[in-house]
Amino acid sequence: MTPIEKRNELLAGKVIKSLKARHIEGFYCASCEEAVKQVLSLIPSGSIVTWGGSMTIRDMGLTEALHQDGNYHVLDRDQAKTPEEAQAIYRQAFGADVYLSSANAMSEQGDIVNIDGNGNRVAAIAWGPKKVIFVVGVNKIAKDLDAAVKRARGTAAPINTTRLNRDTPCTLDGVCHDCHSPNSICNQIHIIRNSYDNGRFCVVLVGEELGY
Repeated sequence: MTPIEKRNELLAGKVIKSLKARHIEGFYCASCEEAVKQVLSLIPSGSIVTWGGSMTIRDMGLTEALHQDGNYHVLDRDQAKTPEEAQAIYRQAFGADVYLSSANAMSEQGDIVNIDGNGNRVAAIAWGPKKVIFVVGVNKIAKDLDAAVKRARGTAAPINTTRLNRDTPCTLDGVCHDCHSPNSICNQIHIIRNSYDNGRFCVVLVGEELGY
């Protein structure tokens, strides 16, 4: 085990302990391959599964694995042929058995931070699907909640506005301006600090740099 791998494992262990105190289940996987297997093991056969906007779960091959498995009813907005079909899937997500997402940032103490433009992702995370599974690279772990929010707004958001080709100040210089642009994707900021429903939230930490 390399020094980086050891550090990632130790850091993940600290976060998982913090999550447990917040009634949130946590797992650590050293690689994306292990993480895909872990997530699939957490989803009962026959489940209705969908996800929010996340490069992490797409890039690691999780969405593809769900389609290939054949044991799940998958709601995939990426396959929608029209904006209306995509909107319908957004709404169907609230009745899903399992909702998959990443996080824009996490604190070492277990806070989970997400920023949304439309709000469909954070709305589903907050209420609706029976279970929410977050897949988060260790690169998104920040020292505390303030640092996690800063990471979400100052690192993840400018990258995502560039990826989505949005006309915002941060697209021009990569820096958060705390703007009120009509094209802003920082319209909804959601923080999970605790789980009322023990076991609804689950976090799979991955010892690789994933997403933004």
